[in-house]
Amino acid sequence: MSDYMVSEDSGPQAIRYRGIVVAIHWLTVALLVTQVWLGFAFSDAPRGSPERGMLFDWHKTLGALILVLAIVRLVVRMMNPPPPYPQDFPRWERALAVWNHRIFYVLLFALPLTGLAAVSGRAEDGSVDLLFGFALPAIPGVPKDNPFGDWHEWLVYTTLALIVLHVAAALKNQFVDRGPVASRMPPFRQQRPAGPPTDK
Repeated sequence: MSDYMVSEDSGPQAIRYRGIVVAIHWLTVALLVTQVWLGFAFSDAPRGSPERGMLFDWHKTLGALILVLAIVRLVVRMMNPPPPYPQDFPRWERALAVWNHRIFYVLLFALPLTGLAAVSGRAEDGSVDLLFGFALPAIPGVPKDNPFGDWHEWLVYTTLALIVLHVAAALKNQFVDRGPVASRMPPFRQQRPAGPPTDK
């Protein structure tokens, strides 16, 4: 995640991510989409209903899974630095893409941790129960009435905005620019070789 992603390039061809990175990327996408749906479904369910309780248990469990996956993802990324962009990918777009990814990494930790903090104040036995007999230790010292639930909600909307930006950029690169940059992440494919280098 250093500035080499902006200053260096891979020439006219794109270098694709390694298979393990691709697998973690799409697993994260699937979990985030499911988690967002669970969060909104939970909010719409009647208070005190069995449906709401079930959705909340799934939401907490997937949140814990996303946190574990984020740790794995960070370790894998440190061992497998992302390839630089092709030569004709403008520097301003490189910088935007790099910072979009960096903020995503922060959110992948901040979302589950603020969610855990939000429920920790009501964890009477010092742990937060999950499905399948698992539990997370509650964060100590959090009062029952705390602002973390509101913070968690705002982070959700921030994540959704970044997802829209990320998807729009990927579709633009693949179907409008038709250059090689989108093919770094399967299943996208390079449709033409990169043009001359650009510093724009």
